Amino acid sequence: MTTHHFVAASARFLTEEEPLDEVLKERRRHYGEQGKEIDFWLVRNPSFLNAPELSEIKAKVPQPSAAVVSTDSTFITFMKLRLEYVLEGQFDAPTDAIPDPLAEDG
Repeated sequence: MTTHHFVAASARFLTEEEPLDEVLKERRRHYGEQGKEIDFWLVRNPSFLNAPELSEIKAKVPQPSAAVVSTDSTFITFMKLRLEYVLEGQFDAPTDAIPDPLAEDG
């Protein structure tokens, strides 16, 4: 089981209003230079928000939603500070409630 950290917001905010694509491209480039494996993903309509332990966050995130998910808590803290209007959380997966941490609804 792995702990996954995330920031979540409306899909429109993350993919249209914020320069998220630039941030993720720069991070991918940096990882490539360092020979580091990618440990972050953009997930649209994340299924993990349906888990009972994340119901409070799901209730606050406008739909349709999107999330940046990572196993690196420092990166998610950076994203929270960079993006400002997002909700931050974490979960363990795989579990019965979250069999696939990157699964998308619909």
